[in-house]
Amino acid sequence: MTALCMRGRPGLGSLLRLVGALVFIATATPARSDDAITVQLDQARIVKIPDRAATLVIGNPLIADATIQPGALVVITGKGYGATNLIALDRAGAVLLEKEIEVTGPSDPTVIVYRGQTRQTYSCMPDCQPRIVPGDHGKDQFDDQVAYFKDFFKTTVEQSATRNTQALAGGSVR
Repeated sequence: MTALCMRGRPGLGSLLRLVGALVFIATATPARSDDAITVQLDQARIVKIPDRAATLVIGNPLIADATIQPGALVVITGKGYGATNLIALDRAGAVLLEKEIEVTGPSDPTVIVYRGQTRQTYSCMPDCQPRIVPGDHGKDQFDDQVAYFKDFFKTTVEQSATRNTQALAGGSVR
């Protein structure tokens, strides 16, 4: 009888250790991104924040950008693939909200062409046209297309920079 009790106790101890380990794992793993704000690349999303928010902090502005709007709204724009965080502070610096932002790829019909190590993305609505996507490269191994893609990327980046400059200038005029 004593032998049975001795065997039973280590079993109970193992069970308690297992439960303890499961509780530790459940609390140690990062929170699921169910409450994350998902934004598509090159798209904007409007999110409601606490009324007292006065300052927004974005962990990595290369991934997302955020702007406070009247009515306790925030416009979040996806700038690059990945995840970052958004922190809303009140005037005293107290944290009112902290959320993860996930920037995902486009949901519109796209075609991705791989040639060796290079990749080119095309947006196909309704006709396929080249699309600037982080990670895409010009087709350097094809001499007759190198100049076309270098000019394409250069022109598109210049146009994007001009558009952003004009948008910033237009937003500051009241």
